[in-house]
Amino acid sequence: MTELPVYQIKITLADTHPPIWRRLLVTGDTPLDELHAILQLVMGWDDYHLHQFIVGETYYGEPHPEFDDYMEVKDESKVVLGQIVSQEGDQFGYEYDFGDSWLHIIQVEEVLEPDPELVYPLCIGGKRAGPPEDVGGVWGYAEFLEAIKDRNHPEHAEYMEWVGGGFDPEAFDPDEINDQLDLLYDMDDLLE
Repeated sequence: MTELPVYQIKITLADTHPPIWRRLLVTGDTPLDELHAILQLVMGWDDYHLHQFIVGETYYGEPHPEFDDYMEVKDESKVVLGQIVSQEGDQFGYEYDFGDSWLHIIQVEEVLEPDPELVYPLCIGGKRAGPPEDVGGVWGYAEFLEAIKDRNHPEHAEYMEWVGGGFDPEAFDPDEINDQLDLLYDMDDLLE
């Protein structure tokens, strides 16, 4: 049985123009480490890099002794979404890949009662493909897009080979994302 509430959240990749975003329904009892896995999936990333959630002045992530002197990071696996948000308009940050610094703004759009007909998490909207891993952040992504759309660009061939032959920046399919979320949760069930 799903605990109340369900949060409709909008995830926007900061500084992208036009914006890259996703809209999800996520239960309030979702641990932040699980939310991280969900965000990786819906953005099309492979979890190659470090990440953190930023809630006011508090950082949540995977604590690591190597970083203890640098900053305090609370264990994301011990905190659920409902502990950091409670109402419409609440927002927090999620940063992925500290080198490329992909900052996501996550905002609660609605607080809903669970629908017994739905399986959570659920992607209900979005726009545009997530940038490829290691493309160089927002500015590197802009250069990448410029190069792949112009066959005469000096880096066109190199980028096309690097990205595997093609990349559609407008591609977004919520049904495909939901199929992948189903697989992710089916695998979790098998491992328990």
